[in-house]
Amino acid sequence: MKSRRLAPLALIAAVMVGTSGCAMLAPQATTIEYNPAEGAGATTGSVVVSNAVVVSEDGEDGNLIAAFTNESDEAQTVSIEFEGSSSTETLRIPAMSSISLGMDPDADSETAEGRVDGGEPILLEGIDTPPGATLPIYFQSGDAEGELIQVPVLDGSVEYLAPFVP
Repeated sequence: MKSRRLAPLALIAAVMVGTSGCAMLAPQATTIEYNPAEGAGATTGSVVVSNAVVVSEDGEDGNLIAAFTNESDEAQTVSIEFEGSSSTETLRIPAMSSISLGMDPDADSETAEGRVDGGEPILLEGIDTPPGATLPIYFQSGDAEGELIQVPVLDGSVEYLAPFVP
């Protein structure tokens, strides 16, 4: 008689464990890091590169727009090189602050982390990468290990990117 009473409880427990067990085995999507915008990101030393995009109409020359955040209490210099170029661009980022290339200089704002200054995009000449493809760009901060990332090349067909076409 006792086994008849326990059978439905055992069945209910088995169904509950079976249907909720997937959450224990499958990775949670909210814990996976990703870039929520069209640009690419990298971290080199204490500098974080966010939403890096090259804007080019013809794939010959392009403007690099990105945000650079220095998380250290010392100024950092970032070197920027793209595949096929013999020149290196450098960018100095003050301690505990951010620089946004391509942001309207009149739109400076103050944040808890520091001042966010607008800056001109960096013109990359001879990229030889059509819109829709990616351009390998190497970012390195000081003596830290650099990072090579695939930066998307976009054209100016989207309204907010149109002012950045070289």
